[in-house]
Amino acid sequence: MPFGIRSRRILRPTGETQGVLVIDGEKILSIEDYDLTASGLMVQDVGKLVVMAGLVDGHVHINEPGRTQWEGFWTATRAAAAGGITTVIDMPLNCTPVTTSVEALETKLAAVGDQLHVDVGFWGGVVPGNAPQMSPLVSRGVLGCKAFMIHSGIDDFPMSNVDDLRQAMIALRDAGAPLLAHAEVDLGAGESGSDPSTYDSYLHSRPQSWETEAIKILIDLCRETGCAVHVVHLSAAAAIPMLRSARAAGLPITVETCPHYLCLQAESVPDGATLYKCAPPIRPASNQAQLWAALEEGVIDCVVSDHSPCVPQLKKLETGNFHEAWGGIASLQLGLSSIWTEMRARKIPLHHLARWMSAEPARLAGIADRKGDLGPGMDADITIWDPKSTIDIQEDTLHFRHRVSPYLGQTQWGVVKETWLRGKPIYRNGTHGEPAGLPLLQRKRGK
Repeated sequence: MPFGIRSRRILRPTGETQGVLVIDGEKILSIEDYDLTASGLMVQDVGKLVVMAGLVDGHVHINEPGRTQWEGFWTATRAAAAGGITTVIDMPLNCTPVTTSVEALETKLAAVGDQLHVDVGFWGGVVPGNAPQMSPLVSRGVLGCKAFMIHSGIDDFPMSNVDDLRQAMIALRDAGAPLLAHAEVDLGAGESGSDPSTYDSYLHSRPQSWETEAIKILIDLCRETGCAVHVVHLSAAAAIPMLRSARAAGLPITVETCPHYLCLQAESVPDGATLYKCAPPIRPASNQAQLWAALEEGVIDCVVSDHSPCVPQLKKLETGNFHEAWGGIASLQLGLSSIWTEMRARKIPLHHLARWMSAEPARLAGIADRKGDLGPGMDADITIWDPKSTIDIQEDTLHFRHRVSPYLGQTQWGVVKETWLRGKPIYRNGTHGEPAGLPLLQRKRGK
């Protein structure tokens, strides 16, 4: 039987309204007038709490199977639900085996079991020699395939050269799926200093030129092959002009960035604080300001976590050695609050968050026919949250496996009250429901 959620603040990518969101079973039926009093319709009134489509986090390293001690489906999806995220897309590494074949994908799907608190889609992987796997992987259900243009951090997911990328892109173009790329190429380090515990030593070891050179290559390959290209976790503002030009020329290129590039600054990273290490690195405030401008302009499409956890000992916290520490930031669950905190300070209208963190990631993954917005017929994936409340980020507020993060100790604006998946509450006022998530297989071509 249909029921409704009444709010003064219903958020969609195009703006904000008040009304009653009517849900029928697992789907959204309509948004009706705020004063709707239909006979027999049960309505939950949430006052001025924000009601929006559940967030879609398109860049999450869940690591199961094989490195489940780093993170797994159970803990990752619980953290997602607590952060208002109703869909995550799992990266093809750092699991074992890496998801570079249909056989490896089947192994991953077998590991899912009944662990999912939110829906989970999957990216496949591009490595040298596996271009013939692109079409079978897409047919089996991956939403696109990711390549590294530099060492990935693990030897079983080797980097791709230009010819590897070209072959994979032709196959992906024909399969109707995008290439995702970690866009850095090793051009030789800049001056990094002699003390590996200083953040500057790490920052200068991976200069912006590594990203800009990689993105030039991707633009050329996109033009040559016609394959859709998605640049993951952009950190280098120097690449924005060429991305703007490529998009203006009609090339099918999309771009994401991450909360750590938009909310953390190189100048504020303490020496030895390896929890801040990621690749590409967090850059200075002047660079960050340009990323925000590109996001508002639309050159950057979306914001995703790149949740890349590991066991704490790999972060080398006892030595503070940035060059030896694992590069990855644990932040799943904190995307909404960290981004809203920064948007609030910058006086950016709230509805942009619905576009950057729900609608656009869903479109990239080819699931925008069912996820990422509150239109009729969409899955009733809903986040209800309070933009005027704050939360102190402490270990006991986090739900991912290893509760270590550079955000610990921060006070952030935006508290998730309820998360709904296909019409049912899965997280409410700090309490999780039973796992109700499903694997998401197959993208919708043309979306």
